[in-house]
Amino acid sequence: MIPFKRLQKLAIAVVIGASLVGTASAETLRIGYQKSSTLLTLLKAQGNLEKDLKAKGIDVTWHEFASGLPLLEALNLGNVDVSADVADTVPVFAQAAGAKLTYFARETPSPLAQAILVPADSPLNSLADLKGKKIAVTKAAGSHYLLIQALAKAGLNFNDIQPAYLIPADGRAAFENRKVDAWVTWDPFVASAQRQQHAKVLSDGQGLSNYQRYYLASSDYAKAHPDVLNTLFTALSGAGKWIKAHPGDAAKVLGPLWGNLDVATVEQANGRRSYDVQPVGRDNLAEQQQIADVFFAQGLLPRKIDASAVELFQPAVR
Repeated sequence: MIPFKRLQKLAIAVVIGASLVGTASAETLRIGYQKSSTLLTLLKAQGNLEKDLKAKGIDVTWHEFASGLPLLEALNLGNVDVSADVADTVPVFAQAAGAKLTYFARETPSPLAQAILVPADSPLNSLADLKGKKIAVTKAAGSHYLLIQALAKAGLNFNDIQPAYLIPADGRAAFENRKVDAWVTWDPFVASAQRQQHAKVLSDGQGLSNYQRYYLASSDYAKAHPDVLNTLFTALSGAGKWIKAHPGDAAKVLGPLWGNLDVATVEQANGRRSYDVQPVGRDNLAEQQQIADVFFAQGLLPRKIDASAVELFQPAVR
């Protein structure tokens, strides 16, 4: 016969064990994003995505990155599970590095949402005037491709300028302090520079770069958690429609998150983004191949890639 005290200990152990099983930690979705990741920034602020996933037993953690390339490096290393929108150029660099990534959503083209900026009193009036000038640009970002294409349109190549590879915050500081002659960036940085520094747009992306933004997941995560990606896709699509239908309300939410930008600046920036979230099809990757070929020709991509040789996730709900 088991002594009474031992029975008490066993009973307590069983209760504790059952309690631990019942309160086992939920699975976690780790999301990487940037300040310019509008839709996910909005979802993070509103808490809607976290509520939807919490109901499925999934917690969400948020991890901010300064630019797209470090974000996809973290995705490839398994430090995050999905990435918020990154410019169309970024995945080709990740692909060249051997990353196993899955495209699960895209925002349709927003060519006006990135631009080559010069100071209000700059003597630079044409793309040809960029020859020999120092230009701030974020390496591997969509703005980098825009700059290459703009120079080519003017009959110039990258060796004809002095690139200053800077993340947006540093690019803005260099632009404000006249350390560079021009700055190539994207919204909301474009709108902010226009309204606060009265920057002039030397060229936007029209006819040069479609500027599609892509959402990616690690391929292992995409295969294991299609239900989570379906939920995320639906949330992103809904957020995009809400921003377009409620521009003022969206600006009031996003302004404080974007360094206390005023409502008018945020509305101006958001007006140039499509925020139209769609699945990614093979035909959407044609410009990805063009981007990859241009970067390889410039000696920026270490090897040629087949931009279509990637995994595509098709959401079950539209």
